Amino acid sequence: MLPPLTTRIVTPRMVLRPPRTSDVAEIRRVLRANHEHLKPWSPAPPPGDDPTSITEVSKSVLRQRREWKHGSGFVFMGALRDEPSRFVAKIALNGVMRGAMCGAYLGYWMAADHQGKGLVTEAIGAVLAFAFGPARLHRVQAAIMPRNERSLRVAEKLGFRREGHAQRYLQIAGKWEDHVLFAMTKEEHVEH
Repeated sequence: MLPPLTTRIVTPRMVLRPPRTSDVAEIRRVLRANHEHLKPWSPAPPPGDDPTSITEVSKSVLRQRREWKHGSGFVFMGALRDEPSRFVAKIALNGVMRGAMCGAYLGYWMAADHQGKGLVTEAIGAVLAFAFGPARLHRVQAAIMPRNERSLRVAEKLGFRREGHAQRYLQIAGKWEDHVLFAMTKEEHVEH
């Protein structure tokens, strides 16, 4: 049985939950406010597309909710506990594979004005407990650009195992970028 779309994870400082259609304006706000901050780490949109338009954000939320219902992806929007209606982070388990692999890819971002406080580490730690618990996954993988030192530190703090270096692994900001590959299995997971 899949975890319900009403799933809520509460950490000491954050609240994490799947996006709702009523969140479109707030998601758009945080994406627009962090456009320059996220741009170097994000795939470039097709020419003429604006991923922060009402239409595109709405489509993304609907897709994420559909993937959750099918168990093919689990996206969490994160807010501070004392400001639960204002998002500061997104933690996603994408490309969920069942069967022999039983894993997913971890993706995440934190708003620029909330970096350096350990919030993303706290949020990912909680989502890993969800991944290896209610989502019934065995493996979570992450791919991080070598120059993204903050993300490398987060993966290491959480106990991810460095598995290798993939050349020209993903196209980010219009350029094929190398990535350091990390993974964690259920057996290695220790809640931080």
